[in-house]
Amino acid sequence: MARHGGRGWYGRVVAAALGVTAVAAATSVWTAQAGQTGGSAAPRASARAAAPGAQPVSVTIAHASDRGEHAVNITIDDGPDPVWTPQVLQVLRDNGVKATFCMVGTQAEAHPELVRQVVAAGHRLCDHTVSHDTTMDTKSQAYQAQQIEDAERQITKASGGVRPMYYRAPGGAFTPYSRKLAASHGMRPLGWNVDSKDFERPGSDAIVATVERELPGGPTILFHDAGGDRSQTVTALRTLLPRLKQQGYAFGFPVR
Repeated sequence: MARHGGRGWYGRVVAAALGVTAVAAATSVWTAQAGQTGGSAAPRASARAAAPGAQPVSVTIAHASDRGEHAVNITIDDGPDPVWTPQVLQVLRDNGVKATFCMVGTQAEAHPELVRQVVAAGHRLCDHTVSHDTTMDTKSQAYQAQQIEDAERQITKASGGVRPMYYRAPGGAFTPYSRKLAASHGMRPLGWNVDSKDFERPGSDAIVATVERELPGGPTILFHDAGGDRSQTVTALRTLLPRLKQQGYAFGFPVR
């Protein structure tokens, strides 16, 4: 499963929000990281303590659904976005489906009203770092901690106090350290089984076909509500959600 990223949108977001140049997306494959279950390095002293009340969770990368084998987990990355997140929320509402929104910290900070809408609708939050740097696995532990912990605070503040339940590394750039750090904050590392490829904008029919082809490999599906024109994603979800229901799939959340 190849990393996705390298979109110009992130360069603009990071440059505007952080005053730095966005890092180019890496092209390596993340499945080896997804298979790691041990060997986690202890967080360095520079890493800040978990938020009060956070209950540590497993450091292994979640892929399964809490609704069992014949279920799917809808996950939505990179927002919130003022154009596309409301449309995704409407499609989910129309179909009675709950999803996990993996939010970029700067986006959450810029659009707190959307974060609150996501929470009010019963969806779950996921930390997707401050700036969506897909080369995080090549950076120092201090940098990884800053990206994860600052985004956690940004999302929690924007939501009105609801903390992220998961951590998804941009492009799947997990490390043993980042997984252990996130888990110590109560955020289960979150992978995916099905990459819808919607970020490539191949057409809604192609997105639907990709999901249907890859879904037998596992329940967690990756979509996007930011990073560019997501009209194809919205259209694909309108087709997929009722079709999956007709096929007897339940909709759940990733295991914790």
